[in-house]
Amino acid sequence: MSGLAIAADPYVHFKREAGEYAVRFVESGMVVGLGTGSTAIHAVRRLASLLSEGALRDVVGFATSTATLHEAEALGIPLLTEDLPREIDITIDGADEVDPAFNVIKGGGGALLREKIVAQASRRLVIVVDERKLSPQLGVAWPVPIEIMRYGYASQVRFLEALGGQVDLRLTADGQPFVTDNGNWIVDVHFGPIHDLDDLARQLEGRAGIVEHGLFLHLATDLVVAGVDGIRYTPRP
Repeated sequence: MSGLAIAADPYVHFKREAGEYAVRFVESGMVVGLGTGSTAIHAVRRLASLLSEGALRDVVGFATSTATLHEAEALGIPLLTEDLPREIDITIDGADEVDPAFNVIKGGGGALLREKIVAQASRRLVIVVDERKLSPQLGVAWPVPIEIMRYGYASQVRFLEALGGQVDLRLTADGQPFVTDNGNWIVDVHFGPIHDLDDLARQLEGRAGIVEHGLFLHLATDLVVAGVDGIRYTPRP
């Protein structure tokens, strides 16, 4: 699965609208987190265009994945070093599912660990999605991606099943385990509607061998949604 594979997506127009709209929040001199995925990549490209035109100046980016890093380098966006020496002013990133409180599930593109590092280091996190990603409750439409170590893999599966999850190891097109930028595996865990997000997050975070989970709780500050009725922008309630 590639977070940047968008050519066959019928919703690509809405994704482009959402991603490009969010770049209006970027100002000259900012450090900008560059999200991963088929919606966030449009923000990266729009940012590069504005820098090339001179409409924005002295902006430096910080990529949330190797794929986004390569795209940003090809587009000529200046980038911070990987040790993240400065706080991030604003990050624009996508999501797989968004609830009414702006809690989100992320990780469909496999970059959830780096995305969460960047989100937690950001003053502002703008989530950009097409309208299909809106949900009344997390877990209704999307599993929770969880990055795990290969060592002890089966024990993590048993643990997640004990929490009520149905566990699927993410595979590549040739049937091999998907490997993250950090050298780990990802399991996609179907919990169904998640009634206590904070409790589930605490249990996952307390388990050795689970590197990170795709529940991004209380992090998003802004939501941009594109759909048949146009663009909707909402700050966090």
